[in-house]
Amino acid sequence: MDVYGLLGNPVGHSLSPPMHEAAYDELGLEARYVTFEPDQDDLAAAIEGADALGIAGLNVTIPFKQEALEIVAPEDLATRIGAVNTIDFSGSGPPTGYNTDAVGALRALRDHDVDLEDARAVVVGAGGAGRAVAFGLADAGATVAIANRTEPKARQLAEAVPRASGHGLAALERLLAEADVLVNATSVGMEEDSTPVPADALHGDLAVLDAVYQPLETRLLRDAAEAGATTVDGAWMLLYQGVEAFEIWTGRDAPVEAMNEALRSRL
Repeated sequence: MDVYGLLGNPVGHSLSPPMHEAAYDELGLEARYVTFEPDQDDLAAAIEGADALGIAGLNVTIPFKQEALEIVAPEDLATRIGAVNTIDFSGSGPPTGYNTDAVGALRALRDHDVDLEDARAVVVGAGGAGRAVAFGLADAGATVAIANRTEPKARQLAEAVPRASGHGLAALERLLAEADVLVNATSVGMEEDSTPVPADALHGDLAVLDAVYQPLETRLLRDAAEAGATTVDGAWMLLYQGVEAFEIWTGRDAPVEAMNEALRSRL
């Protein structure tokens, strides 16, 4: 039996176990997905121990994504983003680290027929999720405007991302007037009726992805729908980062419908 798992602290809230277990059941795989909650100073030992025990793959979540980068052999995108959220132990050398958050955002948008080649994208937030989304969009061929509460942090990220610019939040209305894609990569929206973007800045030519998935329908998505925009809730991004991890580990097409049903039934 293959064993996969999640490293984080805390992990009790995670929706990854039921999502991956649903995939194994759907395909009839003899596999299980478990959680590990090491102390903050024990990540290296936890990864080495998982490798020694024959764990096939791990997801990595807060607070270990950046530290994991220094322990595994990261692929290029994870290196540029500066964080690892998926580890594969199948190779003969050191375990390989991936970042599937970027792919999760791209697949979520493409699943809703959003064309990213030459798109003008606005990413709100320059933290971990914002970094992943910005690099992913740039790799997909979009130009990226990064807007952040602290403008210097947005400018710093923009220097690392191709075809990107950094701005303060005051620039959002101007940036969105000509944008095709908007991604909220902040936690604003988790609290009832909070939004990172003024409703009057939204329009019908936008595709709006909100990385927040609790609640599924954030105020931003409600405002975007009222403006006629295409809306993509955060569960799609969560789903597709898990789908990408599953496919890295198993080399098989993930049963997306089964994983999506398992995920949404718990939201």
